[in-house]
Amino acid sequence: ERSAIRPAAIRLRAAVTSWPVTDRRAGLTEQPVDSFCLRRSDGVAAYNLAVVVDDAAQQVTQVTRGDDLLTSSGRQAYLAHLLGLEPVEYLHVGLVYNANGQRLAKRDQAFAGGALWAAYGGAEGVLGGIGHSLGLAEPGEKLTLPALAERYAAGEVRMGDWTV
Repeated sequence: ERSAIRPAAIRLRAAVTSWPVTDRRAGLTEQPVDSFCLRRSDGVAAYNLAVVVDDAAQQVTQVTRGDDLLTSSGRQAYLAHLLGLEPVEYLHVGLVYNANGQRLAKRDQAFAGGALWAAYGGAEGVLGGIGHSLGLAEPGEKLTLPALAERYAAGEVRMGDWTV
Protein backbone atom coordinates (compact mmCIF):
# COMPACT_ATOMS: atom_id res chain seq x y z
CA GLU A 1 0.00 0.00 0.00
CA ARG A 2 1.32 3.39 -0.97
CA SER A 3 1.42 6.13 1.66
CA ALA A 4 -0.62 9.25 1.10
CA ILE A 5 1.19 12.15 -0.50
CA ARG A 6 1.15 15.26 1.62
CA PRO A 7 0.00 18.37 -0.24
CA ALA A 8 2.52 21.11 -0.86
CA ALA A 9 2.78 24.15 1.32
CA ILE A 10 1.41 27.38 -0.12
CA ARG A 11 3.93 30.21 -0.28
CA LEU A 12 3.61 33.86 -1.18
CA ARG A 13 6.05 34.92 -3.86
CA ALA A 14 6.78 38.46 -2.74
CA ALA A 15 7.08 41.20 -5.35
CA VAL A 16 9.37 43.18 -3.03
CA THR A 17 12.57 42.43 -1.11
CA SER A 18 11.83 44.71 1.86
CA TRP A 19 8.94 46.60 3.38
CA PRO A 20 8.82 49.69 5.63
CA VAL A 21 7.80 49.03 9.21
CA THR A 22 7.31 51.62 11.91
CA ASP A 23 8.42 50.34 15.28
CA ARG A 24 7.78 52.43 18.38
CA ARG A 25 11.35 51.92 19.56
CA ALA A 26 13.33 51.45 16.35
CA GLY A 27 11.44 54.06 14.31
CA LEU A 28 10.92 53.64 10.59
CA THR A 29 12.88 50.63 9.39
CA GLU A 30 13.10 48.55 6.22
CA GLN A 31 12.57 44.89 7.03
CA PRO A 32 13.32 41.99 4.69
CA VAL A 33 10.55 40.27 2.75
CA ASP A 34 11.13 37.03 0.94
CA SER A 35 8.99 34.20 -0.34
CA PHE A 36 7.23 32.94 2.79
CA CYS A 37 4.82 30.22 3.77
CA LEU A 38 1.10 30.98 4.13
CA ARG A 39 -0.18 27.44 4.65
CA ARG A 40 1.98 24.58 5.84
CA SER A 41 1.92 21.24 4.08
CA ASP A 42 -0.24 19.84 6.92
CA GLY A 43 -2.92 22.42 6.05
CA VAL A 44 -2.36 24.67 9.07
CA ALA A 45 -2.05 28.41 8.52
CA ALA A 46 1.56 29.53 8.91
CA TYR A 47 2.57 31.98 11.64
CA ASN A 48 2.81 35.11 9.47
CA LEU A 49 -0.62 34.62 7.93
CA ALA A 50 -2.21 33.60 11.23
CA VAL A 51 -1.01 36.64 13.19
CA VAL A 52 -1.98 39.12 10.45
CA VAL A 53 -5.49 37.71 10.03
CA ASP A 54 -6.01 37.22 13.77
CA ASP A 55 -4.86 40.75 14.60
CA ALA A 56 -7.14 42.20 11.91
CA ALA A 57 -10.12 40.14 13.09
CA GLN A 58 -9.60 41.42 16.64
CA GLN A 59 -9.00 45.00 15.45
CA VAL A 60 -5.52 45.04 16.98
CA THR A 61 -3.71 48.31 16.33
CA GLN A 62 -0.58 47.82 18.47
CA VAL A 63 1.59 44.72 18.47
CA THR A 64 4.30 44.14 21.08
CA ARG A 65 6.71 41.27 20.56
CA GLY A 66 10.26 40.32 21.41
CA ASP A 67 13.03 42.01 19.47
CA ASP A 68 13.93 38.66 17.93
CA LEU A 69 10.78 39.01 15.79
CA LEU A 70 11.47 42.48 14.35
CA THR A 71 12.62 41.01 11.03
CA SER A 72 9.33 39.08 10.70
CA SER A 73 7.35 42.31 10.88
CA GLY A 74 8.26 43.18 7.27
CA ARG A 75 6.54 40.06 5.97
CA GLN A 76 3.51 40.71 8.17
CA ALA A 77 3.20 44.39 7.21
CA TYR A 78 3.59 43.49 3.53
CA LEU A 79 0.94 40.76 3.77
CA ALA A 80 -1.42 43.12 5.60
CA HIS A 81 -0.92 45.64 2.79
CA LEU A 82 -1.74 43.00 0.16
CA LEU A 83 -4.90 42.12 2.10
CA GLY A 84 -5.94 45.79 2.26
CA LEU A 85 -5.57 45.99 6.03
CA GLU A 86 -4.57 49.05 8.03
CA PRO A 87 -0.96 48.98 9.26
CA VAL A 88 -0.40 48.26 12.93
CA GLU A 89 2.06 49.97 15.27
CA TYR A 90 4.84 47.65 16.35
CA LEU A 91 6.99 47.65 19.46
CA HIS A 92 9.77 45.10 19.70
CA VAL A 93 11.17 44.78 23.22
CA GLY A 94 14.00 42.94 24.92
CA LEU A 95 13.73 39.30 25.83
CA VAL A 96 13.50 37.70 29.27
CA TYR A 97 16.45 35.66 30.52
CA ASN A 98 17.03 33.61 33.65
CA ALA A 99 20.02 34.09 35.95
CA ASN A 100 22.01 31.61 33.81
CA GLY A 101 21.52 33.72 30.69
CA GLN A 102 19.03 31.30 29.10
CA ARG A 103 16.13 32.90 27.24
CA LEU A 104 12.76 32.17 28.81
CA ALA A 105 10.09 31.16 26.32
CA LYS A 106 6.60 29.77 26.66
CA ARG A 107 7.39 27.00 24.18
CA ASP A 108 9.98 25.74 26.68
CA GLN A 109 7.41 26.03 29.50
CA ALA A 110 9.73 28.56 31.15
CA PHE A 111 6.80 30.22 32.87
CA ALA A 112 5.13 27.00 33.99
CA GLY A 113 4.47 26.59 37.67
CA GLY A 114 4.16 30.30 38.35
CA ALA A 115 7.91 30.98 38.58
CA LEU A 116 7.53 34.68 37.74
CA TRP A 117 4.48 34.93 39.97
CA ALA A 118 6.46 33.53 42.89
CA ALA A 119 9.64 35.50 42.15
CA TYR A 120 7.81 38.84 41.93
CA GLY A 121 5.12 38.30 44.54
CA GLY A 122 2.04 38.16 42.35
CA ALA A 123 0.54 39.96 39.41
CA GLU A 124 1.47 43.50 40.45
CA GLY A 125 5.07 42.44 41.02
CA VAL A 126 5.24 40.81 37.57
CA LEU A 127 3.72 43.93 36.00
CA GLY A 128 6.29 46.02 37.85
CA GLY A 129 9.06 43.78 36.50
CA ILE A 130 7.73 44.19 32.97
CA GLY A 131 7.51 47.94 33.55
CA HIS A 132 11.11 48.00 34.80
CA SER A 133 12.30 46.08 31.72
CA LEU A 134 10.70 48.82 29.59
CA GLY A 135 12.17 51.66 31.64
CA LEU A 136 8.75 52.54 33.04
CA ALA A 137 9.16 51.45 36.69
CA GLU A 138 11.74 51.34 39.43
CA PRO A 139 13.28 48.00 40.46
CA GLY A 140 10.91 46.17 42.81
CA GLU A 141 8.02 48.56 42.15
CA LYS A 142 4.57 46.95 41.96
CA LEU A 143 2.12 48.17 39.32
CA THR A 144 -1.49 47.56 38.42
CA LEU A 145 -2.34 46.91 34.78
CA PRO A 146 -4.01 50.35 34.35
CA ALA A 147 -0.94 52.07 35.85
CA LEU A 148 1.45 50.21 33.54
CA ALA A 149 -0.78 50.92 30.53
CA GLU A 150 -0.82 54.63 31.39
CA ARG A 151 2.96 54.77 31.71
CA TYR A 152 3.35 52.80 28.49
CA ALA A 153 1.07 55.18 26.58
CA ALA A 154 2.81 58.28 27.90
CA GLY A 155 6.41 57.13 28.20
CA GLU A 156 9.42 56.39 26.15
CA VAL A 157 10.09 52.67 26.33
CA ARG A 158 13.63 51.46 26.27
CA MET A 159 15.09 48.41 24.71
CA GLY A 160 16.54 46.07 27.23
CA ASP A 161 16.57 42.47 28.19
CA TRP A 162 14.98 41.41 31.47
CA THR A 163 16.82 38.98 33.73
CA VAL A 164 14.71 37.18 36.32
